[in-house]
Amino acid sequence: MIFYLSDFSFYLEICFTFAKIQFIFMNIIITGSSRGIGLELAKLFCKDTNNSVIGISRTGKNHSIINEFGEKSIFIPLIYDISSVQHDFKDKIKIHFKEIDILINNAGYLVNKPFEELSEDDFDKMFNVNLKSVFKITQQLLPLFKLNAHIVNISSMGGFQGSEKFNGLSLYSASKGALNTLTECLAAELEIRKVKINSLALGAVNTEMLREAFPGYQASVQPYEMAEFIKQFAENAHHFLNGKIIPVSVSTP
Repeated sequence: MIFYLSDFSFYLEICFTFAKIQFIFMNIIITGSSRGIGLELAKLFCKDTNNSVIGISRTGKNHSIINEFGEKSIFIPLIYDISSVQHDFKDKIKIHFKEIDILINNAGYLVNKPFEELSEDDFDKMFNVNLKSVFKITQQLLPLFKLNAHIVNISSMGGFQGSEKFNGLSLYSASKGALNTLTECLAAELEIRKVKINSLALGAVNTEMLREAFPGYQASVQPYEMAEFIKQFAENAHHFLNGKIIPVSVSTP
């Protein structure tokens, strides 16, 4: 079944109704939390009571402002380069969390280049951040996920089968397509652990990463708008969906 953002009103009404159940003491991990959607997600989760949020980023930029958004939530900044996840990653998480409710694999890397100009370094960077980091982080954290925990992978419409493709995004789209397939496979493998996993294939969002790759282009959807949707999805959708690749776009593929 395929959902588009413009058709989500009924589906979201179900999810948001379910959200009336009070989730307390949730432990949440967000990668790519220093800007864009990840930063907005961290702000939103910190507004809720009793959340503990680990925000992972390479630079720690903007982390200092997140705690301003919640007096009763805890924000824990973790400066870590996920393009090269080491065996000590789980230990860094276990310092703060003994168990995990939500993992949002949000960090992404995008290079806009014609195919013939792409290098092996471009390939390695995009696949390391967009795919390999998700594999290694999820694998290391498996023992910490609570029953009915939810993993949300942030993918792209570029990696959604049958969607319109754009020049310059071959490797980026390929990495996100692989992420979608990994999501489907993990849903089957993690079923025995009662851990749910879904992928959101986002359309264009007006983030710094998008503007850097496409100078002058302004997407109609703002990061805080998409973050609100992703937060509700992460909290509620796994009660209805598992192993699904959901296109979240104002346009059709």
